[in-house]
Amino acid sequence: MSKPLADRVRPATLSEVVGQKHLLAEGKVLRTIIESGNIPNLIFYGPSGVGKTTVAKIIAAKCQKKLYYLNATTASTADIKSIISELGGIDSADGVLLYLDEIQSFNKKQQQILLEYIESGDITLIASTTENPFFYVYNAILSRSTVFEFKEISPADCAEAVLRAARFLEIEKNITISIDKEIALKIGRSASGDVRRALNTLELCVMTCLKDSVAQVTAEVCEELLSNNSVRYDREGDEHYDIVSAYQKSMRGSDPDAAIYYLARLLAAGDLPSACRRLMVCACEDVGLAYPQIIPIVKSAVDIALSVGLPEARIPLADAVILVATSPKSNSGEMAIDAAMAAVEREKGGSVPRALQNKHFDGADVKNPGQFYKYPHDYPNHYVKQQYLPDDIKNARFYTFGNNKNEQKFKEYWDKIKNIT
Repeated sequence: MSKPLADRVRPATLSEVVGQKHLLAEGKVLRTIIESGNIPNLIFYGPSGVGKTTVAKIIAAKCQKKLYYLNATTASTADIKSIISELGGIDSADGVLLYLDEIQSFNKKQQQILLEYIESGDITLIASTTENPFFYVYNAILSRSTVFEFKEISPADCAEAVLRAARFLEIEKNITISIDKEIALKIGRSASGDVRRALNTLELCVMTCLKDSVAQVTAEVCEELLSNNSVRYDREGDEHYDIVSAYQKSMRGSDPDAAIYYLARLLAAGDLPSACRRLMVCACEDVGLAYPQIIPIVKSAVDIALSVGLPEARIPLADAVILVATSPKSNSGEMAIDAAMAAVEREKGGSVPRALQNKHFDGADVKNPGQFYKYPHDYPNHYVKQQYLPDDIKNARFYTFGNNKNEQKFKEYWDKIKNIT
């Protein structure tokens, strides 16, 4: 079976890699590291199809170390131990390079097995992940690695890769391919930053249009193929931001039908990260203390969605979106933290009150020594009045109880307790 076009036309040098100028342009840190040949442990973080594997293979060729490849979604502990058993051989005397794809799928124990060999230098690790490594990668490995974020490829850079791949196909298959820049750009836009997807679309277009060793890639054929396989909007364009904005505002506005519709738009585009992120933000920002239990509920739904992936992810997300849209609303928590941060930015406050400080002994110059902290649990109703804010803002009020049933119950309780004391 033939390899995918993206593998057959994979760049062999950094200058052939499209996009990632913030990492690979002349003088940028990652390029400088690669060109030095002295490769540290690296973690590449970013969406699929943006060049993480390509750059790892270029690094392996540059440092002339034996390359091992593991995909953490299918690899086991035995696969790791198999690589370790080969260390010290003739072809690995200077250590090996391990490219570990989707490292977030390895559990803590599997990641820990690698740690000893990473520290000794026997294994140089290049790991890639589509998830935030600061949440999913074991801290000991993270602290010994340098993290680089790969960005989505722009439509223009995708189009460049499409045209280059078209020239490659002409030579490989001894055919003539006619494709103009506008069609290449259209394919680039449809790929939403994923070069692999763009090249798959190109190859399908060429196969569809090929006749008598000539492939005239037309706008009509391209449009027909993209209508079935492409996303509905460009993630870098205005429409993306319009849709995610409408998605969150529909939940905030308590319209479950509109919220579900915009969720469907996001999922049809394969934009699961935006759908999950905005949903969690809305649960905290717009429902918040009116129904605080919703926060772990939504987080659980998002975790399930990310675990099962599309298309099944639509089900827990739909449940959570409808729940957020139909729940009572309160932004009192957001308003409180914004007000507090504004005070911090104005340098309001000053020293923490003596009663709350961590030190328990005063200097000789203190006229009235002692911490004088009142332990609330020693008092009726576990409450005692004392100053918590710094002197400069001791009477400041950042939080105001919302008008919803939940917050008003808390207000009634604390009014009673604090007035009695």
